[in-house]
Amino acid sequence: MPLLLETIRINNGKVENLEYHQQRFDNSRRALFDNIAPLDLKSKIIAPPFGLIRCRILYDTDIRSIEYIPYTPKDLKTFTIVKSDIDYSYKFADRSILENLKSLYPQNDEIIIEKNGYLTDTTISNIAFWEHGEWITPSNPLLKGTMRTKLLKDGFLKEKPITKDQLSSFQGFALINAMIGFAPINDYNIKG
Repeated sequence: MPLLLETIRINNGKVENLEYHQQRFDNSRRALFDNIAPLDLKSKIIAPPFGLIRCRILYDTDIRSIEYIPYTPKDLKTFTIVKSDIDYSYKFADRSILENLKSLYPQNDEIIIEKNGYLTDTTISNIAFWEHGEWITPSNPLLKGTMRTKLLKDGFLKEKPITKDQLSSFQGFALINAMIGFAPINDYNIKG
């Protein structure tokens, strides 16, 4: 079985959204492995006291490694919508299926994957659009991200099926993941 990945934001010693990472960690291990004993992520993470850090946990039946990597966000502005039927319902460490798809469009910063006629995610984040005074996120993401889950629970995001034909009706666009949180992009270009 390939390794799974959990990426957790640590900001000046504070481990963020650990409850949601623990939930996905537990759900993935239960779904993919039999008779798995619980593991408490909080007891395994030693948070560096300063800086913005990406805590990268590789695991399967047990935690195989934990790395602490200084993080600098990417500046993403150009996106292309790409049709694909890939399955990425678990956050596997092997992201080659996503990277290979993205490599077909090197002229763009990132791609937005369209599956079965609906927009899903980029290769590194969930997405949201501003429509009629609220942020909506695709109801069929490739991966249910931890920050997306939190923002839905908090009522900040609403789920809705989204097609590329709707893009012209949106007034804003944002990326969502554990490291960048909720990040609206002011100057973006989405090509379909």
